[in-house]
Amino acid sequence: MRVDRQRLFALWRQVTSLSWPVMVEQVSRTLMRTTDIFVTALFSPLAVAAIGLADLYARFPLRIGLGMGAGAIALSSQDTGSDATANRDEAVTQALLIGFLAGIPFAVFGVTLGEEAIAILGIWAEQDQMADVADLGGTYLAVVFLTAPARHVALIGARALQGTGDTRTPMYVNLTSNGLNIVLSLVLGLGLFGAPRLEIVGVGIATAFGNVFTASAFVLAIATDWTPAAFTYPRRLVIAKQLFVVSAPKVAEGMVATAVEFPFNALLLSFGAEVNAGYQIGRRVYQQVTSPLGRGLNTGASIVVGQALGEGKPGEARYNGWATAALGLVSVGTIGLLLAVFAEPLAGLFTDDPDTLPTAVGFTVAYGLAAPATVLYITLSGSLQGGSDTTTPFIARTVGLVVFFLGFSYLSSVVFGWGVVGIYAGIVLYYVSALCIVVVGFQYGDWAARATDMMEDRGSLTTDD
Repeated sequence: MRVDRQRLFALWRQVTSLSWPVMVEQVSRTLMRTTDIFVTALFSPLAVAAIGLADLYARFPLRIGLGMGAGAIALSSQDTGSDATANRDEAVTQALLIGFLAGIPFAVFGVTLGEEAIAILGIWAEQDQMADVADLGGTYLAVVFLTAPARHVALIGARALQGTGDTRTPMYVNLTSNGLNIVLSLVLGLGLFGAPRLEIVGVGIATAFGNVFTASAFVLAIATDWTPAAFTYPRRLVIAKQLFVVSAPKVAEGMVATAVEFPFNALLLSFGAEVNAGYQIGRRVYQQVTSPLGRGLNTGASIVVGQALGEGKPGEARYNGWATAALGLVSVGTIGLLLAVFAEPLAGLFTDDPDTLPTAVGFTVAYGLAAPATVLYITLSGSLQGGSDTTTPFIARTVGLVVFFLGFSYLSSVVFGWGVVGIYAGIVLYYVSALCIVVVGFQYGDWAARATDMMEDRGSLTTDD
């Protein structure tokens, strides 16, 4: 089949123009999280395990925020393409309000049950170690969860604006916020420039500050003329219903991913706290190098697919999805393979502990080898999201996580006696299986027709705006 290079490269330029601010923003976000791990690693491997386990719970508000953000970017991009600005603004407003309210229970949970929540994860680990891990992780979790409502607003606000085509405002806001977060983590964690040395508590305070700052900045930007979107009084239940319809599978997908991480981390802890620390480091190396690019392409795919559907061009929407996936394979896939080759020196930047470094290298290699399948899965999921289909990615990720990431990892490492090597294999198989499912869903699913029906239901195809 002859490839129209001019059309392909034009689409790649458009996606790159939309994606690079998201990539820059995510580089700063992952750098912030990498700084947290780096600072924490200066205290002890137990402190690294503590912040890693606390982050398992912190992913619950993250998943809700990303889930509601999926609904916001889908409706926002489609309504921008069809010039239904009133519907778009109401979708943005409703998504932010729902997200804020959904964050309140997490704040209560973190303050009241933080330490107990960490302790329950270490039922198979050495109890003397877990007592220290639970104390450190519980304190960190309480501080971070207090700002869960702000975290939701920050995540949803960014994606709502990205759906309008404005990917630069979220970049400016998050670059500033993450920069301040990094500085505060160093200053408060290590006690620099005369500040108290608060260690893991200082890292938590820095994260909490970043959440509040980012949420406040997005609310201010939307409330003024800075962005295309604006606040409006929420009146239409059909918009709220569609937000839930699109967001619910994405939230469920994230919750399954987070739920699986609990027994998975318990499995890691059964091999020792150093193995868990190696996993946290290996995963962080991978995310620092490839995650920003993947997240940017996921967002870019959602925008170009959603806006093409809003313009009434389903064929172009499908082409945009495949072309963006190809761009991801060429860029992120190649970088991931290089990451596997240079895993040892990269992991060595975080630790020289002889018990931690080998597994950190192993996990880095596993994630690097999985990168080509991972980026294809991520970009096609973003394309489906732009078409209001979040169910197919939910099925893909659930099957991959339950059957391979957790199930195969346990069987191979414990029952078959492969040890940690079996867990490496489970990670690779997880992404390959998820990719296979989204490929079938994107190629043969009815997501384009479904998105058009939803736009008609909310009046976005026949608007007077």
